[in-house]
Amino acid sequence: MKQEKITRFIRTEDADRKWYLVDAKDKVLGRLATEIAKVLRGKNKAIFTPNMDTGDFVIVVNAEKVRVTGKRESLKKYVRHSGYPGGQKETSFQEMIAKKPEFVIHSAVKGMLPKNRLGKKLIKKLKIYTGESHPHQAQQPEIFGVMEN
Repeated sequence: MKQEKITRFIRTEDADRKWYLVDAKDKVLGRLATEIAKVLRGKNKAIFTPNMDTGDFVIVVNAEKVRVTGKRESLKKYVRHSGYPGGQKETSFQEMIAKKPEFVIHSAVKGMLPKNRLGKKLIKKLKIYTGESHPHQAQQPEIFGVMEN
C-alpha cells in the first residue's frame, strides 16, 4: 500500500510567533540581512508556506556598528529620486551609517523579501535600533545566534 503525500497549509493565525534579538555589532551587512530575511519569512521553520506569513519578529540592536567588506564602505551608494527632473540624489555608505544606520539594514533586508503585498507585511516585523536598548522587553526576545564572521 502506497502512502499519499499530503500538503498541509497553515493559517497565519496558527503560526507560532517568536521574537528574536540580533546584535549587529561587527557583523557583515549582507550575511546578517540574509539570516534576518529567512527568519522574517519563516524559512527556518518546518511549517514554511511560500504564500503565508509564518515568520517571526526580529529586533536588531547596534545598527550603527554593522560593517561591509572590501571597498564597499567607500563605493556603495544609496540612490533616491524626488520625482522631479534632475532630482536624483546619491548617499554613500559612510554618510548613511552616520545619518540613518537603521536604513542600511532595512534596505538590505527589504531587498531580500518578496516584492509584493506579503513582502510589505513581512518588513513590518523588523525592528531596528541604534545602540543597545530597545522597547520590546515585554516580548521577551530570544537571542538569535547569527553565524560568526
